[in-house]
Amino acid sequence: MKRIILFLITNIAVMVVLSIVTSVLGLNQMLAANGLNPGALLVWSAVVGFTGAIISLLMSKSIAKWSTGAQVIDAPRNESETWLLSTVKKLADKAGIRMPEVAVYEGEPNAFATGAFRNSALVAVSTGLLGSMSREEIEAVLGHEVAHVSNGDMVTLTLIQGVVNTFVVFLSRVVAFFVDRIIFRTERGTGPGYFITMIVAQIVLGVLASIIVAWFSRRREFHADAGSAQYLGTPQPMINALSRLGGLPPGELPKSLTGFGITDKAGIMALFATHPPIEERIRALQARR
Repeated sequence: MKRIILFLITNIAVMVVLSIVTSVLGLNQMLAANGLNPGALLVWSAVVGFTGAIISLLMSKSIAKWSTGAQVIDAPRNESETWLLSTVKKLADKAGIRMPEVAVYEGEPNAFATGAFRNSALVAVSTGLLGSMSREEIEAVLGHEVAHVSNGDMVTLTLIQGVVNTFVVFLSRVVAFFVDRIIFRTERGTGPGYFITMIVAQIVLGVLASIIVAWFSRRREFHADAGSAQYLGTPQPMINALSRLGGLPPGELPKSLTGFGITDKAGIMALFATHPPIEERIRALQARR
């Protein structure tokens, strides 16, 4: 319920801020005088901006299972699966959330958590991670993913994505409108310049929006690492797990899930990385000891 209220407040706040800014700058009158209704555009931008993000969130578990081939453990078939279920249950109890679905998928070392609701989530680990880490390290990784669920990170990131989407949709059309009127001198309706500028502006603003979302995602990782350290009573297992991951090739996740994994590639695309460098995460954990 709190998340729904947060969503509504955020949505309203975005529209109010944009409305105030356009009014203070005199854009409302200017746009209205030239045939563009800023209020209607703002509402439409919010609907478009949030709709895709919300739909993706609601479908996240199904998409995750389909795209990774993750198999949910309904009834443990061996001692390893029994341990995996009991460990996630223990961590979920410590986090104060309901037991999430637990799944295993074929792939290089990685793990992820997803789901629209904190009490109806999915935690999945790869066979590569299970085969390359000790149980203490696996537990630390599971704690990291449970912390994502407990912190409501999936919903938070969806809200942020919806906010930036709203700005992108709104601003790209305002910029296109002015370019069409001032540069291409279209006097009535909208000309080709409007549509060309809108597409270009939406691409450019979309790239900038991705950088903002990625920055927020990197901040979440430090909180999830700290959550794992809290659940296990010490940061050392998470430090060990990160150190091991630093020496292993990270498993690829579908684009929609990269923000909810345990590691990510950075390289020259560091601004778009959903995870901070492993070295920084280890230093943050070491500072907790």
